[in-house]
Amino acid sequence: MAASAALAFESPDPTVAELIAARPWLSMHAMDGLILDDVPLNRIADAVGTPTWVYSAATMRARYHALATALTDAKLGAQVHYAIKANDHLAVLRLFARAGAGADVVSEGELLRARAAGIPADRIVFSGVGKSLRELRLALTEDIAQINVESAEELDMLSAVAVELGRTARVALRINPDVDAGTHAKISTGRAQDKFGIPYAQAAALYARAATMPGINPVGLALHIGSQILSMAPYRAAYGRIAELVRTLRGDGFTVETVDCGGGLGIPYRDEPAPSPTALAGAIAGALHNLDLRLTVEPGRWLVGPAGLLLTTVILVKAVEGGRFIVLDAAMNDLIRPAMYDAWHGIVPVSAAEAVGAASPADVVGPVCESGDTFARARMLPAVAANSRMAILDAGAYGSVMSSVYNARPLAAEVMVDGGAFTVIRPRQAHAALWEHEHIPKSLE
Repeated sequence: MAASAALAFESPDPTVAELIAARPWLSMHAMDGLILDDVPLNRIADAVGTPTWVYSAATMRARYHALATALTDAKLGAQVHYAIKANDHLAVLRLFARAGAGADVVSEGELLRARAAGIPADRIVFSGVGKSLRELRLALTEDIAQINVESAEELDMLSAVAVELGRTARVALRINPDVDAGTHAKISTGRAQDKFGIPYAQAAALYARAATMPGINPVGLALHIGSQILSMAPYRAAYGRIAELVRTLRGDGFTVETVDCGGGLGIPYRDEPAPSPTALAGAIAGALHNLDLRLTVEPGRWLVGPAGLLLTTVILVKAVEGGRFIVLDAAMNDLIRPAMYDAWHGIVPVSAAEAVGAASPADVVGPVCESGDTFARARMLPAVAANSRMAILDAGAYGSVMSSVYNARPLAAEVMVDGGAFTVIRPRQAHAALWEHEHIPKSLE
C-alpha cells in the first residue's frame, strides 16, 4: 500500500469535484447527493439495489448528434454504424436506431440483436476475423448491407455459401494497414502482428481475385486500427494508406464505392486530452474527401462510455498498515476492465457530505477471491463507511456487456435514465437463474 500511495502523489488524480465538473450529465446536490441528469442515484439504489448499471439516454443522444454533426459539417455524408460490442442492450440499440444509426456487428448474436432492436438490415455491417459458415449464411439471408471480409480463406468460405444460397455478397476487404494506434496492446487491431485484416501488400491482388469469384461483389475497403485511440496521427496514417489503395484499385479498372473507416475514438477516463468528433472528421476528410466514396464509421465506446456508470455500495472499509481497502459490492465479474487492461475509472462518493471530505489513499476492491479484483490502487478518496454508495464512472462501454457470473455472482441490474425518470431495463439476475439450465446425470442422483 505504501509504495502505491507514493506513486499516486507523483501523478495526482483528478479530485472528486473535478471528475464531476468534467461530466455535465453529473451534478452533486447537497441533500440528494450525486445526480445523473435529473435523477438522484440514491433513488435508483433505494429502488433497485446495487451493484447496478445506470445509463443516461440524453448523453447517448447528445454524443450521437455531436458525431453526426461533425461528419456532416466536414461534408463527408458518412453513415454512423454503432459498434454493438461496446454495449448491446436492446434499449441502447433502439435509442441509436431511432437516432438514425446503423450497426456494426461481429457475431450471429449481435446481428440478431440489431434486428430485434429495429435496425434495418441494409444498415448493418458484419465485421470480425472468424465468421462461421452459419453466421455467413445468416448475413446473406438477412441481406445486410456489407460483409467486411478479413482473409482470403474467409472470402472462399463466403463465395461457397453465396453460391449455395443463390445470393451475391456485398463485400469490403478489411485491410490491415500496419499502423500502430498507440493504444493498449490488447485493443490494437491494425498492426502487422495483429490477427485482424488482410495485409496491405496483399490487398490489391485479393480484391482483383474477389472480382472474379462467384457470389462475390467487391464494393470497397474497410479498416479498424484499435480502440481508445487518443491521437489523430494513427488515423491520418491509416486513412492515407487506404486512399492510396483506392486510387491503385481504380487505376487497375476496379470499382471501389465505399470505405468503412472503423471506430476507436477514445474518451478521457481520467483527465487525459481526448480527440473530438470534429478532429476525426477532419482526419477522414483530409485523406478521402475527394474520392467520391460512401463512407461509414463504427463508433462504440465514444458514444456510450461516458453515458454509463456502475452504482455500488461499500461493504466495509478495511484498515491496514499504511492505508485502507474500500471493499465494494461490485466486483471484477461486473466491470472487468481494470483487471484486464489496468484501466483507470473515476470513482466518486454518492453522498455530498462524503464527497467534500479530506482525501487520503485507498485501494478500491471487490469481494471476488482474486487479487486482480481491484478497481483502483492508492486512489485519493475521502472517508467512506460501510453502506456508503459510490459510482464508478465512464462504464457505459465494455462494462455490462463483458460481465460474468464468476463466484456465482448474479448479473447486476441495468437502469436507463431518460426525461427525468428511470426504467429498469434489465432486472437483477436471481441466484436460481445461475443453475436453472444445469442438469445432474442419473449416475449422481
